[in-house]
Amino acid sequence: MPYKSASLACMKKIQDTDKKPILLKVSLLQLASVTSAIEPLQPQEEKIISEQERLIAQVKRINQMAEELEAAILELKAIANTLKTQKGYPVLNQEPCKNICQYFAVSVPWVKRKPDESFILTTRRVDLFRAEREAAQLAEQLRQQTKKRLALQRHKKNKSGAGTKCLFKKVLVNKS
Repeated sequence: MPYKSASLACMKKIQDTDKKPILLKVSLLQLASVTSAIEPLQPQEEKIISEQERLIAQVKRINQMAEELEAAILELKAIANTLKTQKGYPVLNQEPCKNICQYFAVSVPWVKRKPDESFILTTRRVDLFRAEREAAQLAEQLRQQTKKRLALQRHKKNKSGAGTKCLFKKVLVNKS
């Protein structure tokens, strides 16, 4: 006798809470017996939860895309700066220009969550010159550290050199 599925199956009567017989297809390999019907799901509550989850997922997606867009904008600026520093870069076989890219205030969309758990769709400013400021600040810190180190070395050298000069003068005085 041909079977529709690979497992052996039979029909088994079970009783639900209303004492009406229910026929279920049960595997013959199943060891535990089924004694009650499955409780109905609450689709309304699940739908509300899933819509809330969808909203939060969409907020995360928008903010992730904003971060990616900001990175792409900063990469555009880096490429333009590289081209600008190269000698005589041709732009579509034209004469080299002094400024390959102009920059205006730029912002990307951003979703914020308020304390009352609601959301605000707004924009976030992209700081195009942050890298240059940080590099200048780091260079200044390194210059200050170098000045201090050189001053300390000179001070140590002068201190040790002064003792040698005095000793040398004493030796010269004694010989004369």
